[in-house]
Amino acid sequence: MNKEFIDALKIIVKDKGISEDLIFTTIEDALIAAYKKNYANQGASQNVKVTMNRVTGEIKVFAQKLIVESIRYSSLEIILDDAQKISPYYNIGDICDVEVTPKSFGRVAATLAKQVVTQRIKEAERDLLYKEYVKKEFQIITGKVLRNDKDHVFINIGRIETILRTSDKIPKEKFMMNEKIKLYVSEVINSPKGTQVHVSRTDPNFVKKLFELEVSEIQEGIVEIKNIVREAGARTKMSVFSNMEEVDPVGACVGEQGLRVRNVVNELKNEKIDIIKWSEDPEVYISNALNPASIYKISLDSEKKLADVIVDDSQLSLAIGKEGQNVRLAAKLTGWKIDIKALSKVENSLHESNAKEEEIYGNNIVDVNEEIIQEEIVNEK
Repeated sequence: MNKEFIDALKIIVKDKGISEDLIFTTIEDALIAAYKKNYANQGASQNVKVTMNRVTGEIKVFAQKLIVESIRYSSLEIILDDAQKISPYYNIGDICDVEVTPKSFGRVAATLAKQVVTQRIKEAERDLLYKEYVKKEFQIITGKVLRNDKDHVFINIGRIETILRTSDKIPKEKFMMNEKIKLYVSEVINSPKGTQVHVSRTDPNFVKKLFELEVSEIQEGIVEIKNIVREAGARTKMSVFSNMEEVDPVGACVGEQGLRVRNVVNELKNEKIDIIKWSEDPEVYISNALNPASIYKISLDSEKKLADVIVDDSQLSLAIGKEGQNVRLAAKLTGWKIDIKALSKVENSLHESNAKEEEIYGNNIVDVNEEIIQEEIVNEK
């Protein structure tokens, strides 16, 4: 290799953001392996060092040998007299660098250096790409639809292409070619195949991030999203809390004339969104979570974390929701098991229980009266 090659190499690595020391060290390591494979004594585990001049490109190969009084292993040892011909400062026990550069090694080195540089550039570009996209993990990005097939949507998200799987699509959602869509980055992986970006539109955090973009009070830390659960395409329940008493967290998320929540709903293809006020009181929190139903009474079993909820008959179907969706999401949101009963059913059960008690009590009275009468008859005799 020559100076022109080294100068060109330095320009390339600087342009690609690769460490100059790293690239030279990597080339030297590769040359050591090449020398051992093609030139060294195959029967000996020879210690070899390769140096590359960072200015001229000159390459030298050195066999590192132990300085001894008498030689037993010629490939590993050297006597003191021979070592001091290289440097008068060597002593017994030192390691002496003996140059063993083959005449044809320059061509091997040039070819290998190009391969190493090419590989390092690929790795550096892959690392830079990963660093660029890992910053977008757990955030919303915009992509352009490239094509559709039966199970996937292929999307351009800048410097790479990603796939939106069926499981990550809102049910019945369809996209047009070149359509720009919002995506939640759920994971970024730096794999041997390159940077892989997993995206989703069904992740509950997609809804959370949409509200963060819409609601300035969330961005400022005034309003917090405490929890969010979702059945994509159908319904989302989100509990919110305000760090300022004068700010209504639900109202802040809904927005003036419902503008903020409407923007989110439109992005989610008209998915229903219940925004409820979070409370540290489980009874209040559960009642809020069952919105839009009105609750008559709640009884809590803290040990079992079970909530027995009674609602008016007219509110039963609303509290349970279609196919149990409302109560199911409320349970996930609050972390409590929720058992809902209609008020009439509870009252009927209570009446039946009271009737049985009265019947038992009445029978006991009859039995006692009969015993008293029998005793009186005996006494009269």
